[in-house]
Amino acid sequence: MAITTFTDEHTSPVPPSRIFKASIVDSHNLIPKLMPQAIKSIQIIQGNGGAGSIKQINFAEGSNFSSVKYHIDELDEKTYTYNYTLLEGGALTDGLEKITYEIKFEPAPDGGSINKVTSNYYTKDDFKLKEEDIKAGKERVLAMYKVVEAHLLQNPDAYV
Repeated sequence: MAITTFTDEHTSPVPPSRIFKASIVDSHNLIPKLMPQAIKSIQIIQGNGGAGSIKQINFAEGSNFSSVKYHIDELDEKTYTYNYTLLEGGALTDGLEKITYEIKFEPAPDGGSINKVTSNYYTKDDFKLKEEDIKAGKERVLAMYKVVEAHLLQNPDAYV
């Protein structure tokens, strides 16, 4: 088994507390409303939505995937840290054992936030990751993040 790690960083004019609440804590309510053309629903399959819970994202018809299921490893509303492991569906192909994600929102000097994402791909045997698949996945996640950010900028009293 090999592990391939990618790290990305994005800045936002939205403070960490607001973007964390909207995009992580309340994602199961907010994201399907903002992106019905892409996300049909996000369900909490097990638990209360915090660490130890399992969530399932159900994609809209026409998507490359019907759903993904993931385990929430950590959700810390004080440090704005969110870690989860993809369990099934989506990008989890036969050649991948699992994918883990570590997300951290930090305050920026301008009052916004610096958002860091580390993705760890655990491959089986001699499986090789396709760069275009990784890039496509990152672009989908960034697009969702930008939609939430735009919503928060247009609604300054939301998630305060």
